[in-house]
Formats: sequence, structure tokens, C-alpha cells
Amino acid sequence: MRALLVVNPAATTTSARTRDVLIHALASDLKLDVATTEYRGHARDLARRSVDSGTHELVVALGGDGTVNEVVNGLLHNGPAPGELPRLAVVPGGSTNVFARALGLPNDAVEATGALLDALRDGTERTVGLGLAAGTPGTADESVPARWFTFCAGFGFDASVIGRVEQQRERGKRSTHALYIRQMMRQFFGEPNRRQGTITLGRPGQDPIRELALSIVCNTSPWTFLGNRPVYAAPRASFDTALDVLGLAKLSAPAMTRYATQLLMSTPERGPHGKHVVGLHDLTDFTLQSQAPLPFQMDGDHLGLRTSVTFTGVRRALRVIV
Repeated sequence: MRALLVVNPAATTTSARTRDVLIHALASDLKLDVATTEYRGHARDLARRSVDSGTHELVVALGGDGTVNEVVNGLLHNGPAPGELPRLAVVPGGSTNVFARALGLPNDAVEATGALLDALRDGTERTVGLGLAAGTPGTADESVPARWFTFCAGFGFDASVIGRVEQQRERGKRSTHALYIRQMMRQFFGEPNRRQGTITLGRPGQDPIRELALSIVCNTSPWTFLGNRPVYAAPRASFDTALDVLGLAKLSAPAMTRYATQLLMSTPERGPHGKHVVGLHDLTDFTLQSQAPLPFQMDGDHLGLRTSVTFTGVRRALRVIV
């Protein structure tokens, strides 16, 4: 099998020596072409060229969730075609690696490479659903191009936290769970809309849900990890269904303490719950809209401010080696 390995040299948990070992291991079983990313969006461009050229049956992403997201968007530039497009494989190299871990892969890059080679020899794969987010027609964001995401998107509070973390990383801070927690607390105390939200969730044929202060869109479960502990924002979310939404209508200090505790104690059977919690399962089409521009993120990548985003859950979008 001929494969393209897309390597992010800035991946936080793999050294140059480790990457060399992984490359040699993959090259022992594959006709391997290796490409190293040089700028933001390069992984997307590399995967798109691979599709356009028709030269590879497999594209392997070595990096974190941001690298995986770019590769997926390159593979699906012309839309889903699971039977025709190259398969995707992931070797986790970031700080959290939610997509890889949600697929059941080891979080260690060397162990994950071994699992990938075993899966290739055994011919095991699955076809996963993905989320698609685009600008909403008739709004100021209608010209924003559509973009795929693998495990989550966020509009409002959680995207603000990610934006704060990215600012800290640009200043030389390491991406750690402690950094995320500190920035979450700072965002909470500075959040202007935590008592009355500005987000409206709209669905075809349904009454809108108004005044949400937080909205998280999940394509799988768990939503994230704190170290080795999985966190379940939408426990029923799955790669085999469309999209799930967790919304919170109130972010007062008592409510935030309660929901943060529920998230930390969440299980595959139960996530956040209460009278201010909105939980929706298996949504194919919906829109999140705000009275004021809010931060937006997908797969942990801050994408700036938006006033409205339209989401589509696409089942069976891409083949993945597992």
C-alpha cells in the first residue's frame, strides 16, 4: 500500500528521534512518502494534493488534533466519498489527541504506530461520521467556507478559553491541562454573558432554544481528556450518529461549580444535567446564532469571532484505519 505520512514537527509529545523511529517502522510495511508541515494549513494542502493526484491509498497524520483536522479537510475538499478517497490513519503526537483516543488508539505514539501496523495487516477499518460547520446563509458570516471537524466544535465560552490558551502558547507557554484550567477560570470571571446567554439554537421544524451561555457540539464521546481521565459532555455522541449538543443557559458561580463537578464526575452513562442544561442527540441540521459576535472553535482550533454557524452531521464520511 502506498501511503503519505504528514508530520507536524511541532507536535508537543514527539521528539525528532521518536519521529524517525516511527517513520522507519511505517516504511517497513508501506510504500511511504513523508511530508513535513511548514505552515498553518499545510497538512490540509498536502492531503488535498494526495487526493487530486490519486497516488496514495492511505494518509497518515502524525501530530495532534489540529493536524488531524487539517488532513481530514484536505481529504474531504470535494466532499465525502468513503469508497474512493484514501483512508485516514492517525499517530497521536499532540497534548490531548481526542480523536485518536476516541477511536480506541493508544495515546503513546510508538504504541499507536504498532496498533496501526497491526490494523493494516489485519485489514481492519471503520467508516466514521463527521461534523461540517459553515456560515449561515443570510447572515454576516454566510461567506465563511465550510469546514469539517472530527470530534467537537464550540461557540462561546469554551472557544474563548481555547483562544486564551492559544495566546499563552504564542508567548511560549506549554500546552498543559493546568494551563487550560487557569484560562477557564480567567474567562469565567471575565465572561460578560454568563448570567444571560446570547446564543439561540435553531432546528428545522422546532421552536428555537434561546439565551444559551455555552454551546458545545460533539461528534463523539468523550468530549476531551484531563490527563487519562475522559470527560463526557454528551455521553451518547458517537462516530456512528450525527451530532450532539450540550448547552448551558446559566453560568453563575454556583451553576458553574455544579456543572464543572458534573463534567469531572461524568461517565459514559451520564453527563451534565439540571434545569439549565440542554442536551440534544443525533442532530443532522441546526444553527447556532448569537446577538453579538462570539469566539468559535473546531477540534481545539480557535477560528475567530462568528455571529452564526450552521452545522451538519454527516454519517459515514471517511474510512479510518483502527
